[in-house]
Amino acid sequence: MHELAVCQSLLEQVQRVAADHGAERVERIRVRIGPLSGVEPELLTSAYTIAAAGTIAEGAELDIEPAPVRVHCITCGAETDALPNRLLCGACGDWHTRLVSGDDLLLASLELSVPDDAPEGLTR
Repeated sequence: MHELAVCQSLLEQVQRVAADHGAERVERIRVRIGPLSGVEPELLTSAYTIAAAGTIAEGAELDIEPAPVRVHCITCGAETDALPNRLLCGACGDWHTRLVSGDDLLLASLELSVPDDAPEGLTR
């Protein structure tokens, strides 16, 4: 289950951001996962509980948002949505496309608990 390794890497990034902002706790982690990323959202959710144990993110809510598959058409120049198994241009129907998104796993946002005496300039 490579989702555990993915989750551990994600949590390392979360912990760095939390430390940079002087957070006491991570309340929510929002990730965006494309259908071509190779990551199964259900398995990532299961792995999260294990990986987050004993970290600043233990007990934080993990929100997973699907990312759309988008392609750029080399023939007509349009950027359109596509199906994961049909990377065709939505404007002209051509198959000469380049994947723009849908294969990504992105840390979209974090909600942190920051103490009242946090350094100036930090958002709560």
